[in-house]
Formats: sequence, structure tokens, C-alpha cells
Amino acid sequence: MDEGAKLHLKEWLIAQVESGKYEGLCWEDEEKTMFRIPWKHAAKKDYKQTEDAALFKAWAVYKGKYKEGRDKADPTMWKTRLRCALNKSTDFQEVPERNQLDITEPYKVYRVEHDVSLSKPAAQPKHAFSQVRLSPRSPGFPEKQIHCQNKPFQVLKEDKPCADDLMREHMYCEVTEKQNLNQPPPISFFGPSLNITDFRMQVKLVYHGQTVTNLTTQSPDGCFILQGHVPLGNEQIYGPCSAQQISFPSPGSVALPASLVEAMNRLLCHLERGVLLWVAPDGVFIKRFCQGRVYWSGPLAQHSDKPNKLEREKTCKLLDIPTFLNALQNSLRGKGPPPSYEIELCFGEEFPDQNVPKTRKLIIAHVVPLFAVELLRRLGQAEEKHQKATLSAEENMSED
Repeated sequence: MDEGAKLHLKEWLIAQVESGKYEGLCWEDEEKTMFRIPWKHAAKKDYKQTEDAALFKAWAVYKGKYKEGRDKADPTMWKTRLRCALNKSTDFQEVPERNQLDITEPYKVYRVEHDVSLSKPAAQPKHAFSQVRLSPRSPGFPEKQIHCQNKPFQVLKEDKPCADDLMREHMYCEVTEKQNLNQPPPISFFGPSLNITDFRMQVKLVYHGQTVTNLTTQSPDGCFILQGHVPLGNEQIYGPCSAQQISFPSPGSVALPASLVEAMNRLLCHLERGVLLWVAPDGVFIKRFCQGRVYWSGPLAQHSDKPNKLEREKTCKLLDIPTFLNALQNSLRGKGPPPSYEIELCFGEEFPDQNVPKTRKLIIAHVVPLFAVELLRRLGQAEEKHQKATLSAEENMSED
């Protein structure tokens, strides 16, 4: 099969479940929303590599990571590779309460997550935001062919032209129909389809109120924030993922009391593997891999006055782009404030915390998706232009 035609993990794995070729790999429910994967440990006396590692081997072969007769058989690595692919993917979610790992034929259960879609709302005003095009793999990692754009935004035209088929500055529809000279033209902010292509984030690490790292990510796969480096062999496990690595600086690089430095060093020991952050066409996501606890605040946080904890190895959505764009459109029409978009992570300490200001927290990460900054900047420009047009129209009316 041609490399470009290869299936993603979701399609490939469902095809294997349906094939019936692997003993123990089957649907867990009649609705086919969950399935079982045989999960026998290689150390078990009755472990048979040919049978018990068959699925893991098949994935390694399919991904080109193992070739019969060329490479040494490594069932442990095969299993690790598929397990990490499942953990990394947002198409699947492990269901721990259904796992059976202490029986003769142990297995894990995974739920198939359905794709997110947003249908076109009815009765939208002309030139209003109407649809966000979602990636087929959303909210997963961008495909390899997606690259960071020099220009922050790219509006993709549908077969039908927008207004008079004129696009301006990537995201404005030019209104060319005749206007009443005494009335300002309506504000038009979004084209008929806005595709987020700027996956960059501004990441700032703060130790006890002091900024120690401030950078902009460049990889479309997002970034790891972690202690040390991603373990050797990560490329084999994560395949094409090229997430940028942001390591926590040494606490000794900041002027802090010795007691705080000692506490931070103890905390950093538990932050190996860290967290993985990325921007997809429909949102900003995070996955916690480290043992140390991580708390957060942001647009989708459940609580604003008490801690929000990230569960380990579960994908969490921090910002929803369709919701953000709708709020932005409403703000443009004067129907609400600009939407929030800033995200804060707190490592090892509960957050938000009404009793302790964040400047006293040991490690805080401020994360800002740059597409949101640019959209709000353009919102300000659109509002300023509209105000000038309104003022000019009022002056013309007064002169009449």
C-alpha cells in the first residue's frame, strides 16, 4: 500500500477488530462503542508470542517499524508502541473499570471516541461566521503534511464563493454590494469557512513569581513541558510526532531561598515525561504523562475558584475553537465581551487556590495560543474601522 494511503490508527484498529483474525480482540458491546484488546504479560508462563503478540506485531509491521527476517523480534517494544499510540490518540479512551488484567486471558477495554462535527446553523446573518472546518482526525495531532504557516491564518474557499468571491487579509469578506452612503457597512469578520492553521503557542514558565522561560513553539505537533528530555527511543514509540521539548530550568538559576530550591527539586523529580500540549483545528488540548499532579485554569475549566486536576494519560480539552469563534463573533456585534483564551498550568500544587496567590506557587506555566491573539487583534481593528465608519456616517447626516 502506498504510504500516503495508509490508514490512521483508528481505522486500522477497527478493521482488525472486525476481521476476527486475533483471538480475544473483539467488541465489548453490541453498539460497537468499546472493544477488548488481549493484554497478556510476556512474563506469564503460558505466554505465546505467536498468539499473544500478534496484534502488536501487526501494528509494528504496518507502521514499518518491524520487518520479518531483517529486524530482531521485540514483543515488548511492539506492545509499548501500540500502547503509546493508543494513549497519544484522542480517538480512543481506556475504560479502566472494564479491564480484566488478573485473569487467565487478560485484556484491556478501550472506548472509540466519535469525531466532532459542527453543522451549519440556520438563519445566520449575511457574512456571519457559519462553519468551522474540522480536521478528520480532530482533536488529534495535525497530520505530517500540515506545517506552521508564516501567515497566521488561511481561509479556505468552498466551491461556492463568499459574497463576491473576494477575500481580504486572509479572514475578511469584501462587501462590494451597494451601500447606503449614510450608513456604515456591516462588520464582516469571518469568511464562510475558517481553518485554523497557526498551531503556535506562547509558553512562559514561572518559578515562584519569576519568569525563567519565555518562548514561542514552532512545531505543529505542539510541545512537551517536562523535566529533562523525552526518553531515548521516543521517536520509535511516537512515530512521526515531532513535538517541541521545553525542559524545566534548574531552580538554581533563579534567586530563591534554599528551602524553595529544595522543594522544587523534589517536585521536578516527579515531572519526567511531563505534559504534551497541542493546538488542533477545533481546540487546544493537553495530555499529562508525568507522575506529579498538574492543575489548570482556562476557558473550559470546570471551576474558577477551586482546583481543576488533569487526569493522567487522559486527553483534556482546554479551549474549544468553535465556542471561541462564536463568542468572538458575538463580541464583534456588541453582544458580549471578547472571549478568554489564556491557559495556566500549575505543577504539584492545587490551582486555582483562593488561599495562595499564583506568584507563590512553585511552578506555573502560562500558555497562550497565538491564533487567538491574532484574531482578537483583528477584532480590535474591525471595531476601530466600524467606529470610524459610524462617526463618518453621523457627520454626513449632520451636514445634510
